Parts: sequence; structure tokens; C-alpha cells
Amino acid sequence: MNIFISLILLLAAVSCSANDKSKQVMEKSKMNNKYTATDTATIGAGCFWCVEAVFQQLEGVVFVESGYSGRAIDNPTYEQVCSGRTGHAEVCNIAFDASKISFEEILEVFWKVHDPTTLNRQGADAGTQYRSVIFYHNQSQKELADKYKTKLNEAKAFDNPVVTEISPFTKFYKAEDYHQNYYNDNKSQPYCQMVISPKLKKFEEVFGTKLKK
Repeated sequence: MNIFISLILLLAAVSCSANDKSKQVMEKSKMNNKYTATDTATIGAGCFWCVEAVFQQLEGVVFVESGYSGRAIDNPTYEQVCSGRTGHAEVCNIAFDASKISFEEILEVFWKVHDPTTLNRQGADAGTQYRSVIFYHNQSQKELADKYKTKLNEAKAFDNPVVTEISPFTKFYKAEDYHQNYYNDNKSQPYCQMVISPKLKKFEEVFGTKLKK
């Protein structure tokens, strides 16, 4: 964890000197039915069921939606994306309160809860739709993601180089309703028990102080 703590401190200084601020949007909170000013992060780290389950637990995250992003094909279906022919990645749109959690902290969790060194694969999930990717919404997010990735590779934080794609955000297509809140609604399913539950346990052990009360 020392490497990651050092990197977070370094990137915090970079963030303070960045000229452009994250664009603020008004999103309706699904948890308290109130309007909250939020920033948005769009990331892919394998199956979006896993990503959603992790980020839903973080203090400062307002809500998470699973969907598809990365290519120009409009309104792709899950079946089309799974074919690997659309070029879309499974991603999560994460609306977060920047006064409670920073984009740097979002990145810290992102790189700790998946393997960013495997190209187009996470575990048994293989294909371009499962690629490690950050779709940045502004120049500040781009600079922070690029610098963090560079520092991870320079520090040899992983056995192999980080191959995470860092690309500009274009469009987000919300996935079908049955994909939303998947883990919480399907905890007894084999994939949830065998893949998501162990990932959440490790996540909670590392980031226990950052979880919602």
C-alpha cells in the first residue's frame, strides 16, 4: 500500500494545480431522492457487475449505472457487445460527490480492484468488452489518469506493465434494466458467489475506512 499512498499524495498536488475543474452536473440521487451536485467518472474493469458492486459501497458515490461506452455504434444491446464486434466496453458511470471523494481516490480503487496488466481480459472474462479502460470527461481527469498510470509502471507496482486504455469519453449507453444493481439483486447466483463476493471481501479489507456507514 505504500506505493499507492505515495502516488495519491503526488497526484493530489497535481490535481490542485490543474487549470480546468471537473464539470459539475445535476443528477438525481437514487438513494435519497434528492438532487446532488456531482462529478462523473466512467471506467471499465472487466464485468460491470463487479465494478458496480464495488463502487456502490464507497462513501461519496451517489449512484452507479452499468452500461456500454467506447465506440460510435448507437444503443448496443448486451448480446451485441458480448460478441466483441461493436468495440464497446462494459463500463460503469459513477456519479460522485467531489467534496467527499476525489477522482484520485476513484482511480486508487479502480487500479486496486482489478488486474490492469491483462489485455482484454479479467479472469475468465475475455474479449475487448472486458478491457481495462478510463474514459476521461475533461483534461484534468486525463492528466491524472495518465500520470497515475505512468507512476505505477515506473514503480513496478505490478509484475507486468499496466495496459489500461485512457480515452476521451464520448457516449454512455445504459445497459438493460436487469444489469442494474445486479449483485444486490442476485447474490445467490453462482457468478455472484464465486466471483463478485470474494472480490468485495478483498475490497472491504483494503478500503474499509472509505465505505459508506
